[in-house]
Amino acid sequence: MAPTDTAIDFRHAAPFWSSLVIIPLVLLAATYGGWALILPIAGTWWAFSALDRLLGRNEDNPDPAATDAHLYWYSLITWIWLPIQVVTLYGMIAFVPRAEHLALWEKFGVFFGVGVMGGSIGIVYAHELMHQKDRFERWLADLLLATVLYSHFRTEHLLVHHPWVGTRRDAVTARYNEGFHRYFFRVLREGPVSAWRAERAMLARRDLSPWDGANPFWRYWALQGGAVILALLIGGWLGLALFLFQAFIAIWQLELTNYVEHYGLTRKHLGEGKYEPVRPHHSWNASHRATNWLLINLQRHSDHHYKPARRFPLLQTYDETQAPQLPYGYPLMAMGAMIPPIWRRVMNKRVRAWRRQYYPEIEDWGPYKNGEHPIPGPR
Repeated sequence: MAPTDTAIDFRHAAPFWSSLVIIPLVLLAATYGGWALILPIAGTWWAFSALDRLLGRNEDNPDPAATDAHLYWYSLITWIWLPIQVVTLYGMIAFVPRAEHLALWEKFGVFFGVGVMGGSIGIVYAHELMHQKDRFERWLADLLLATVLYSHFRTEHLLVHHPWVGTRRDAVTARYNEGFHRYFFRVLREGPVSAWRAERAMLARRDLSPWDGANPFWRYWALQGGAVILALLIGGWLGLALFLFQAFIAIWQLELTNYVEHYGLTRKHLGEGKYEPVRPHHSWNASHRATNWLLINLQRHSDHHYKPARRFPLLQTYDETQAPQLPYGYPLMAMGAMIPPIWRRVMNKRVRAWRRQYYPEIEDWGPYKNGEHPIPGPR
C-alpha cells in the first residue's frame, strides 16, 4: 500500500471489516439456540483459519510513510465498533434472559458467542486504539475494555508489557514450559497488581498519592461499575450473570493471545539489571492473510513491539531470519495452547531453535528459565 489516493479507497480496507460477520452470527445463535450456538466460533476462529489454508500468507509490506488521511477506512472500523458492540451486548442482555425458547445452558451458550465478539474483536480493537495519541481513540479503548471488565489492561499493556516484555517484570510474557492454564490464573492474579504499581510509580514521580483523582483506576472502576449496573438493570440477575460470563470468555481469549505472542522468548540480560532493547525477534510473528484480516494485523506482532504507535494497516511483517514464525495463525495456535502437551510438542523445539539462532553465545538458559536475573525497573 503506497501513500496515494488509492489507499483511501474502501476496497483496500474492506477485508479488515470482515469482523462484522460475527454480529449476525450472534443474532442467529440467540434466535435458534441449539446447533446455531456454534456459529460465532465457526464463523471466526474456524472459518478464518480455513481461509488461511486457502489464501496463504501475506508477505507484502505497506509503505510506513502513509498518513492518517490515507488510513481513514481502516481506522473507521475501529471507531464504530464500540456502538456496535454495546448495542449487541446489551440487546442480548435484554433479550436472552426472557427468551423462553432457550434453555439455561443455551443462554450461556449464546453469551459464549458474545464473549467471542468481545475478546476476538472488541479487545483487539481496544488494543489498537489505546496505542494512539488521540484522546477520542483512547476513550473508545477504555469504554470497550469496560464492557469486558478488564480496564486495567490499558495500564498494564502500555506501562508494563511494552517496556518490560521478555523479562520477569512482565507478567504476560509466557515462560518456557509454562502451560496456559497455570499462566492464565497467574496473569489474572499478577496483572492488576502490576498495573496498580505502574500507575502508583507514575503518580509518585509527580508527588501525587495513588488515591489522587489523576489515577486512571478511578475511571476504570467507574466505567466498569456502570457497565455492571446497566447489565443488572436491563437483564436482572440472570442478565448480570450472562454479562459476567461473556467478560470472562473475552478475557480468556485475550490471555490466550498474550500467551501465544511471546511464549518462551526472553531479552538478553546485559548485567546489573539491564536488558537489551526490544527487537522484532522478541515476539512471534505470523503473516497468515485471513486471520490478520480478522485480528487487524495483530499477528504482525514483531513490528508492533518494535514500533508500538504504528497503526495496524502499516505494520510490517518479517521473515524467519528477522523474527520467529508461528506455524499457524492465532486461532489455531490458541486452540493448541489449551492442551499443554500438544503446545509444548509444537513450540518448545521452536523456542530452542530461536535461542540457537539469536543467542548462540548463551550456553546456560537456566537463569532465564528459573528467573534468577534481576527484575528490571521500579517495583
